[in-house]
Amino acid sequence: MSAARRLLIVGGMALALLGMIYGGWYAVFAEHQELDGIGRSLAASFSAAAGQNAAAAQSALEQYRKLKYDYDRHVDVHGHWIGLAMLLIVLGIGLDRVSFGEQVKMLLATALAVGSFLFPLGVLLETLDHGSVPRALAVAGSALVIVSLAGVTLGLLKSETGN
Repeated sequence: MSAARRLLIVGGMALALLGMIYGGWYAVFAEHQELDGIGRSLAASFSAAAGQNAAAAQSALEQYRKLKYDYDRHVDVHGHWIGLAMLLIVLGIGLDRVSFGEQVKMLLATALAVGSFLFPLGVLLETLDHGSVPRALAVAGSALVIVSLAGVTLGLLKSETGN
C-alpha cells in the first residue's frame, strides 16, 4: 500500500473517530443545555413581545441568535469531520486509479487530510472567537479540500483518457 493511500485511509479513520468522539461529547455534555437555552430565549422573546416590551423581546432574540449560531456550528463540525473522513477513506481506496506519480499523490493526500481537519476546526473555533482567524482557517481548510479534489479528479480523468 502506498504512503498516500495509507495516509488517506488511516487519516480518514482517525478523522471519523475524532468526529464521533466530538459528537458524543457534545450530545452528552453540551447539546441539551444549548437546546434548553434556545427554547428559553424563544419563549422569553414571545412573552416579551406579547407584553409589548420591545427591548426585552429584542434582547431575548439576540440571545437566541447567539445560541443558535453556536449550536449550528457544533453540529456542523461533527457532521463535516465524519463526512470528510468517509471521503478520505473512499479516495484512499481508489487512489491507485489516479494517474499521477507518488509524489503528486502524496501531496494531494496530505492536502486533503490537512484540509479535512482544518475546515471543521475553523468552524468550531468560530464559536469561541467571531473574528477573522477562525474564518480564515475554515476557508483555508475548505480551499485545500476543493483544490485537492480537483487534482484527484484531473488524475482520474487523465487515467481514463490514457494520457
